[in-house]
Amino acid sequence: MEIDAIALISEPEPHAPVTVIDTVEGYRAAVAALAAGSGPFAVDAERASGFRYSQRAYLIQIFRRGAGAFLLDPPAIGDFSELAAVLAGEEWILHAASQDLACLREVGLDPERIFDTELGARLAGLPRVGLGPVVEQLLGIHLAKEHSAADWSTRPLPHSWLVYAALDVELLPDLRDKIGEILDAAGKTEIAEQEFAATLNREAPVREEPWRRLSGIHSLRQARNLAVARALWTARDDYAREIDIAPGRLVPDASLVAAARVLPATKRELAAIKEFTGRASRSQLDRWFDAIQAGMTTTELPQVRPPGDSLPPPRIWSDRNPEADGRLKRARAALTEVSTALDIPMENLLTPDFLRRVAWAPPVPATADAIAEALATLGARPWQLDATAQAIADAFVEPLQAPEGPSEPDSSE
Repeated sequence: MEIDAIALISEPEPHAPVTVIDTVEGYRAAVAALAAGSGPFAVDAERASGFRYSQRAYLIQIFRRGAGAFLLDPPAIGDFSELAAVLAGEEWILHAASQDLACLREVGLDPERIFDTELGARLAGLPRVGLGPVVEQLLGIHLAKEHSAADWSTRPLPHSWLVYAALDVELLPDLRDKIGEILDAAGKTEIAEQEFAATLNREAPVREEPWRRLSGIHSLRQARNLAVARALWTARDDYAREIDIAPGRLVPDASLVAAARVLPATKRELAAIKEFTGRASRSQLDRWFDAIQAGMTTTELPQVRPPGDSLPPPRIWSDRNPEADGRLKRARAALTEVSTALDIPMENLLTPDFLRRVAWAPPVPATADAIAEALATLGARPWQLDATAQAIADAFVEPLQAPEGPSEPDSSE
């Protein structure tokens, strides 16, 4: 459906002073106030990504109508069991819930039902789904987001940051209502509920070889270079965890990859590498050189190609598996039409990896029911199966349905 933007955009009203609750007494008073409020709970968390090693929450914000907003200091409070009891069974409103669920669960706050305003905005067909743009379009309020990448482990937190944090939850109930109305009018409420449940139940992926996520690792083509990169990544990760600093702030990925490419034989050679930079590149030179030596002498060399069941990149399918390449291209075109008709982004209509997998190795016969079963096994939701399975099946068999005989002459010849 087409959504009209609000014509007049206003700044938020001047905000009352905001304080961080960092005492047990203040925490218990907040819990009592929240219990006396009504309706769902708006919840947000602020971390220090890019500054600290851990992904813990350094601030948790909660708002409920009739109670107000409360900003809680997790390191100071510690035990959130009383709050968890009040929140139990109630709907939580979060924006981009997948970003915050892990750190909330780490302190014992685990929702049973959620409404994700970011995901809801995607399903509703809004052109931009960040909190600021969605608030501006649906509530007519300009919400500044200049503190989103701040170091929330800072103490004391500046008052401007606290106002920002409070507004993040104070506006969520009204935003939830607006998005809920759009979804209901478009017949997408059940779709949204399935997606919210999937977000809530999705397990965080466990990477067997996380060092392979180094930026630029693809440029290393020999097992020995990869072994050195692995040793450097491990040394950096161990040190970053020890001092609770984001690894990239110690030595950037590009520096580790540069050292793994050069394979310096001495500390002097390592220090001379122009690309080997970072705040700890020289102060911890012994650490990095010890890692390089460990990588140079290990007998446990990594595979050049990552292990696992990963598919080859689609760009080489035409050479490696032309039939699969054709199936994938036709299915993508078919799902693009479905995506447009439903006004749902392609990546939300069906996880791209799911489509690639059934295109590479389709069930036999590739009926709509068989494709639906294969997609369900991969994790597709019922609404996605209803929307896509038949279109994929038709795309897979399309060449078989082409009429036999000579093609029509080209009128341009």
